[in-house]
Parts: sequence; C-alpha cells; structure tokens
Amino acid sequence: MDPDLVAVLRCPVCADGLALTGRTAGCAQGHAYDLAKQGYLNLLPSASNGIEGDSAGMIGARTVFLGGGHYAPIRDALILRAAEYLRPDSDELVVEVGAGTGYYLAGVAGRSRRGLALDVSRYAARRAAKVDPRIGSVVCDAWRELPVVDGAAQVVLNVFAPRNAAEMARILKPGGVLLVVTPNPEHLAELVGVLGMVSVDEDKERRLQDALGGTFVETGRTLIEEPMRLDRTAVEQLVLMTPSARHIAPYELADRIAILPEPALVTLSVTLTTWRPRT
Repeated sequence: MDPDLVAVLRCPVCADGLALTGRTAGCAQGHAYDLAKQGYLNLLPSASNGIEGDSAGMIGARTVFLGGGHYAPIRDALILRAAEYLRPDSDELVVEVGAGTGYYLAGVAGRSRRGLALDVSRYAARRAAKVDPRIGSVVCDAWRELPVVDGAAQVVLNVFAPRNAAEMARILKPGGVLLVVTPNPEHLAELVGVLGMVSVDEDKERRLQDALGGTFVETGRTLIEEPMRLDRTAVEQLVLMTPSARHIAPYELADRIAILPEPALVTLSVTLTTWRPRT
C-alpha cells in the first residue's frame, strides 16, 4: 500500500494517525498493524471480530458479474457525477464505504486520483487491493468509527452498502460530497419472485432519509434504469454475489434458473443521490 494512503488512515484503537514503516502501519502510541501479504491493511477493531462480511464465493461471483459490464451504467453515472466535484487530473482522495471488489471506486478514481476501499470482508479487501496501485484496501467496520482522518476525502461513495452518516460526514473535506446508490422496487423484479431473492424494502426511501437527513442535505438525484440481457450464468452470478445466496440452496437455485428464458430481460433500476454535509 502506498505510504501516502496510509497517511490518511488513523488507528482504530486511539485514533492517532498512522505511518508506514516497511510493511507495518503504526501510530505514535505504539499500536501496529501489518500489511497482509495480499496488500490490504486490517484495521477491524476487536469489538467487531467475528462480524460476517461477504464470503469468498460472493466476492468471486461479484467479480465475474461486474466484469461482464452489466452494472456499467451505475459506474458511468458515478463517474459523471463525481467529476462535478473533482478537479481534472488531481490526486484528490475518493473513499468507498462497503467497496466490495473496488469496481465503482476504480472507475471514479480513474488514473490520477487516490482511492481507499473500505470493507468488512477480508475477501473483498484482497480483491480491491489488486485493482490499482493508487487504491488502498482496508478491512474495517462501517458501523463504527472509520479508520480515516478527518476531512480527508473529496468524494465518498456508498453503493448498496451500510450508511454511517456521522462518520461519512467526518471524513469529507469542506465542499466534499457523498454519492449514494440505492435499489428501487423495480430493480431485478423479474428475478425476485422466481428465484426467491431478497426484495427491495418498499420503505427504503424513508429509511434513506432517516439515515442521512439529519447529517446531510440531499442536493440531487438521478434515476438509472435500463434492461439487462442476462444469460443463465450471469443470472447465477448475480444471485450468488448478493445476500440472497445465503437463503437458497445451490440445487434449488439451479432448478429455478433453468426455467428462465435465455437470455432473460432483467430490469436494472437504482437511484443515485448526491448529499452535502449540513453546516
């Protein structure tokens, strides 16, 4: 991991800044964290040990599905919106909370900017650490204090991920923005009933406002909606990369997918919202 990226991190124990010496990140209080051989830094606090993140299978499926370009419209929309707040060819920091494989972060960061991928899953961290040398990968708990110093990020991304409003506001620079992607009720509607997938909460809009409205002000929103043509392999990977994978047996999933037309027309429907911290 780049020492400049470690320098925007802070110790999960005492909140002092970290510095990289060799392959160890340490703070002035003597707390030390070794870089994993896969290139990520584990800053998960002891109170969060044992928390369940995405499994190796889920991350593998997500890598395959996103590599097929099916969610490229989401990434493209994030790139366009983030460009309104990022200086061209700058090295400003972009942080993604719940980054998974780093697919969206890599798109927004581009070739010049620095990125931090934060995720509770060590399997996700391993994958994100390989995306780009300008992206640092960190294991942490999004519901606790983020291991990032105050005012470090120009843009924070949150795509289908937990939303800790106070912490995301804390790590933003003055003038920085939070970009949030949430699914709409129409999202994957053609598959939810047939495959027994977890459906979108009809009350998700109120929950989003409850989670962010006290700390942030919404300044814009964009509907991203279009049909996807998915073969059965893509449908399988889509299910396996989500929490729905934990609720259906593999043999049952295979039987249900077999009755789908090929390719299946499936709706991509999400909303991208832009938020600024309240002053």
